[in-house]
Amino acid sequence: MNVLVIDVGGTHVKILATGHDTPRKFPSGPKMTPQQMVAGVKRLAGTWKYDVVSMGYPGPVLQNRPVAEPHNLASGWIGFDFEAAFDRPIRIINDAAMQALGSYKSGKMLFLGLGTGLGSALVVNGVVEPMELGHLPYKKGTYEDYVGRSAFEERGKKKWRQDVEDVVSRLIAALQPDDVVLGGGNAKELKQLPPRCRAGNNANAFGGGFRLWEQAGDSKPAPSRRESFR
Repeated sequence: MNVLVIDVGGTHVKILATGHDTPRKFPSGPKMTPQQMVAGVKRLAGTWKYDVVSMGYPGPVLQNRPVAEPHNLASGWIGFDFEAAFDRPIRIINDAAMQALGSYKSGKMLFLGLGTGLGSALVVNGVVEPMELGHLPYKKGTYEDYVGRSAFEERGKKKWRQDVEDVVSRLIAALQPDDVVLGGGNAKELKQLPPRCRAGNNANAFGGGFRLWEQAGDSKPAPSRRESFR
């Protein structure tokens, strides 16, 4: 079974299909609608062959569908029929959870994605639980306000790094994970990783997308909030 994995982000949409080694991408941004995303993916995939689709979505997902509009894209994602648009069975999961699946080794793992915002997911004994930790209150705003891309650009690298270390330490203290993975495009901007953390790789999102179908011999949608990969 050939899988097309789509990683929808606030700045780019990235895709990779079974049998290919090099991902492809195109710009996204605050004006991108789901219709434009689908059209862009089909155009970029070109002659790639795929039977099913996995999609990482930058927001909460329930019953295989987005349940909130993305913060960094245009509206229209709630209620959009992605399966009909791609004419393929599709499994949709939170984007941070998809990268967490690809990063998971064992035990209780916390994944934090430093990108446009703050992606987060917890994997416990192979079961992934997407989270929205970035929107929790912190200082005069939320965690995302201090460790997202806008904070990096507006407050400078030094303050951003300090806030990242503080936020990570707070979340580790609260959740007590065995393993912590820092991923996302801005993780490379850290001078050194906070204690108890290891570096993720954005390519792991594709591994997570392939995993969504590894145990599936059918086209039924994946569980909406939890997916087991023991």
